[in-house]
Amino acid sequence: MSNGMRVDLSALDDVIRKLWRLLDDMDKAGTTSKYDTTIPEHAFGQTSGEVVFQEAKNLHAAQTEMKTKIEGIIKKLHELIDDFSTKTSKVRDRYNDEEHEIKKGVGGDSSGSAKNPMASK
Repeated sequence: MSNGMRVDLSALDDVIRKLWRLLDDMDKAGTTSKYDTTIPEHAFGQTSGEVVFQEAKNLHAAQTEMKTKIEGIIKKLHELIDDFSTKTSKVRDRYNDEEHEIKKGVGGDSSGSAKNPMASK
């Protein structure tokens, strides 16, 4: 069954941990982009009254559009990283399960061999 290749499960564990940290950072970036990048329309200039800055509405609209795009990009990146993390975890679990089955098949599991009289004690 084995083709002689060996999988380093600890390396896969390390990748998974790094992906989880990256997901956490992406969550923070998502929250920041959603809640901490809103600029009120009046910050771009006066939009009513005696003196009106005509470009204020256009600048605000452009900022709002860019904010929405950034939120979408962060969301897509989060989904991609989450998907990769989930798939990596599943691969790691499969390798781990196969390793246990191989050990069990050759009598190397923690329960010992059935031929060992001490195994039943």
